[in-house]
Amino acid sequence: MTVPTYPGETDPPVPSSALAAPPPTRASAAARAHLLHDGSVEQYRRVIADGVDRVARRVATVDRPTTGIAPGELAPLVDSVDLDRPLGDAGAALDELEGVYLRDAVWFHHPRYLAHLNCPVVIPALLGEAVLSAVNSSLDTWDQSAGATLIERRLIDWTAARIGLGPDADGVFTSGGSQSNLQALLLAREEACLAATTPAARLDLLPRLRVLTSVAGHFSVQKSAKLLGLAPDAVIAVPTDARRRIRPAAVREEIARCRAAGLVPMAVVGTAGTTDFGSIDPLADLAEVCAETGVWLHVDAAYGCGLLVSPTRRHLLDGVERADSVTVDYHKSFFQPVSSSALLVRDRRTLGHATYHADYLNPARMVEQRIPNQVDKSLQTTRRFDALKLWLTLRVMGPDALGELFDEVVDAAADAWQLVSEDPRFEVVTRSQLSTVVFRYLPTGPGRELADAANLFAREALAASGLAVVAATRVDGRHFLKFTLLNPATTVADVGHVLELIAGHAGRYVRDTVAADLTCPVG
Repeated sequence: MTVPTYPGETDPPVPSSALAAPPPTRASAAARAHLLHDGSVEQYRRVIADGVDRVARRVATVDRPTTGIAPGELAPLVDSVDLDRPLGDAGAALDELEGVYLRDAVWFHHPRYLAHLNCPVVIPALLGEAVLSAVNSSLDTWDQSAGATLIERRLIDWTAARIGLGPDADGVFTSGGSQSNLQALLLAREEACLAATTPAARLDLLPRLRVLTSVAGHFSVQKSAKLLGLAPDAVIAVPTDARRRIRPAAVREEIARCRAAGLVPMAVVGTAGTTDFGSIDPLADLAEVCAETGVWLHVDAAYGCGLLVSPTRRHLLDGVERADSVTVDYHKSFFQPVSSSALLVRDRRTLGHATYHADYLNPARMVEQRIPNQVDKSLQTTRRFDALKLWLTLRVMGPDALGELFDEVVDAAADAWQLVSEDPRFEVVTRSQLSTVVFRYLPTGPGRELADAANLFAREALAASGLAVVAATRVDGRHFLKFTLLNPATTVADVGHVLELIAGHAGRYVRDTVAADLTCPVG
């Protein structure tokens, strides 16, 4: 950028005192002592071991997934910490952390944590977390990462091969499924805009772009459309069948309707594992529709990606190999710590839509020199070496062991669904292809109209007790509860215990409400 000058304008004289160099600043020895370097490795070992020991004691002794503490109770403890007055000692800071975090943490390893897509983590991945945090590689450029870049690229190739995307596939690690979906739709948008050869044509095209996805698809599709500058009504929710899977025939009809109206379908988003129902869209049929109509197919397999290593259920992903892009969340179904996710694409060329060359970081000449810079593919610049966690997991356990763990939770969910469906106190929705169970307590008699409120009350009361954590959702306008099983330690007995707790809370709410209505004077 050139700064303009004007006639008669001159810079004011600079006082000689301002030209003198300021005195050098040197950090105190106490400040330097906290840096990891060759002289502090013993302190590093001691502090990290203390932290690991405290977490290990908590993991070994918690008897419930959470304490049930309310935000209003915990917030004053956090707010009272004076961040401008350091404790000066890691042990004292860990003591304080016990009260503001560890004591009331939500523990996903507990078998009665049944709420969201959070998994217990495998130990080799925790080893990776410790290593990558200490080395602190940044995955944007080769000169900040070296072997880390090659390890991430090797894992991308391995995942693409598991999907079956072909020899031109590529990808990049991301922070999670939402970012992967955002980047996938960015690539789809730019591919659709290739036909717009002038700025005016692009401005005309953007408001007409449309994205088709299931009514059960992830909300990040709508959020991505907004971030990408698409029209408020750009995302079209396509109806599902009785198993909560998108209807390919309806997709075909919607594409034709859009085009007849002068709109441009830029992408179809299929889901391999919807968040609520664990449903897997008919991917092969979707791929056929997209191939025939020339529309980008993105598959959100953030949840269902565990099937890539399943020894018994890989066929449920048949058709994913025909996608243009695929989201996978290793931190859901590969039992990895957050965050560990990736976007895979069939044609590596399309990743160029996210490329920007900065002279100070990744100048274009580096491409000619074949220097691998991951920032050329990523929406992020500075980025953690999250791939190391998966690398060590595969090197220690192997993919088959991960697949066995995922199969175990899917089997457990099938047993849980059977248990709920046979209990007359509950209504259960469609059987999941993965590991969720959506259900609700259904009162009888005069309390039946209280079903929505009773289920909400039961979830809140259960959470407050800390004895279990379950999720809630809405199905066809009504309030339902949800089990999400991602812990191989969860048994049918655990599920049955939680069902009894829910029935107790919901039944008490109905009885108390009906009794109050009966004693309330009329008029």
